[in-house]
Amino acid sequence: MNSPLPTPQLDAIVIGSGIGGLCAAGLLARYGKRVVVCESHTIAGGAAHSFKRRGFEFDSGPSFYCGLADTQSLNPVKQVLDVLGESLQVIPYDPLGKYHFPEGTVAVYSNTEKYLHEVQQITSQGTEELQQFIKRLLGLYDAMKGIPTLALRSDWQVILVLLQRYLPSLGQMLPYLPLVQSSVGNVMDTTVNHPWVRRLIDLECFLLSGLKAHGTIAPEVAFMLGERSRAGVEYPVGGSAAIVDALVRGLERWGGKLRLGCHVEQILVEAGKAVGVRLQNGEILNAPIIISNATIWDTYNHLLLPEDLPVAYRQNALATPTVDSFMHLHLGIRADGLENLTGHHVVVHDSHQDITVPGNTCMISIPSVWDATLAPEGHHVVHAYTLEPYAGWERGDGYVTKKREKAESLYRALERIIPNIRERVVLELIGTPLTHSHYLRRHQGTYGPAIAAGKGMFPSTYTPIQGLYRVGDSTMPGIGVPAVAASGILCANSLVERSQIVELLKAMSH
Repeated sequence: MNSPLPTPQLDAIVIGSGIGGLCAAGLLARYGKRVVVCESHTIAGGAAHSFKRRGFEFDSGPSFYCGLADTQSLNPVKQVLDVLGESLQVIPYDPLGKYHFPEGTVAVYSNTEKYLHEVQQITSQGTEELQQFIKRLLGLYDAMKGIPTLALRSDWQVILVLLQRYLPSLGQMLPYLPLVQSSVGNVMDTTVNHPWVRRLIDLECFLLSGLKAHGTIAPEVAFMLGERSRAGVEYPVGGSAAIVDALVRGLERWGGKLRLGCHVEQILVEAGKAVGVRLQNGEILNAPIIISNATIWDTYNHLLLPEDLPVAYRQNALATPTVDSFMHLHLGIRADGLENLTGHHVVVHDSHQDITVPGNTCMISIPSVWDATLAPEGHHVVHAYTLEPYAGWERGDGYVTKKREKAESLYRALERIIPNIRERVVLELIGTPLTHSHYLRRHQGTYGPAIAAGKGMFPSTYTPIQGLYRVGDSTMPGIGVPAVAASGILCANSLVERSQIVELLKAMSH
């Protein structure tokens, strides 16, 4: 009788194919590990996946990218793609977008001089202060530039890698060390008094981290200002799906596997060690390394048994505050007469209300102005979204009416850019926090942890369970595509020998 073939031994299982999970898995495969990524959804990409409806292709989440093609870029996504031997076709554009305040509209250019010239139309005193602020943060960016994310890991051995290869860059970093842990708000307090410019900085921080300047760490904004002024801003042809597809190709090229529609029900723990996962269909996969790309709340609430974690640790982790979820409006519209449209807009409705009040700040993306393949001929795709708390949402009698009411602030924002938008709509999809939590399997549909700078650190990739690691926007360094890609790098690098990292860096510099 033929015995069944034994399942090949895995080195690592990654739960979730968000960008953090794919970067960790791709790098581990590149380091020679046997890796499988289990994705519950039928589409890869997590919060960065794209979906199609009636010939329109929509980004479900981020659509703003810097440094995806520039060889000198600091973008961790670009560094991972390079290492995996993949690249993206991109369309550069400028201005990056427009901020529409009640006081006036500012076009945001990559070129700092041009950007400051725009701000000058609203305030000249504030412009000088903004210049000082930008200069301070670009100094930090230039210091960080010498050390690629690809060299970093999450344990003490990172010091040895840095001393071995990046001593001059470390020297350059020294004057900026106080800034590394500091909030953008601290930098703003020492450089900017003008109330409107302070709101502008708060807005830029909010777009990045979901928190205002005093809650956002300085390196995050330094990175954004540096990349947009040095590497430029571009849109990947094919939308965010193109980034996900390239990461998946890279993973598979190095022998890793992605399984879609493969829902992990439980992480298996024996004697304090992660040993494998049980899938919804009852199948068990074993590996000594399990990496969860689910959020901190979903990992500790749903994927583990309460007794798997120390009680106090679990309570503290689950008490991590969340950034609210979103209302989304995905529209297909007729494009006739809209020749000079810019792709990104942010509308602030009321200057007397905080920018973080749900519905007050609306983000708009019209990526078909760069990549016409995303919409049928003569049409555009529009994605507009604004913060919306999860509490109080339930699918019931009033759900459809409430959806319509809450989408109203997004329509009002769109009317600032396309006054007759409502008459142009040929396809309308309204998403709520319930939609967000359902499709992304994210706790309350959240955008990520609301961990304010100076009030705590994002948790590291390690957990109290041996062999269980975490990546994604509820780990170091935080929220946003570059940050989650960096979390994947930090995790993968922490699981291999230092010599393997150094070899990879040498291969990359040739």
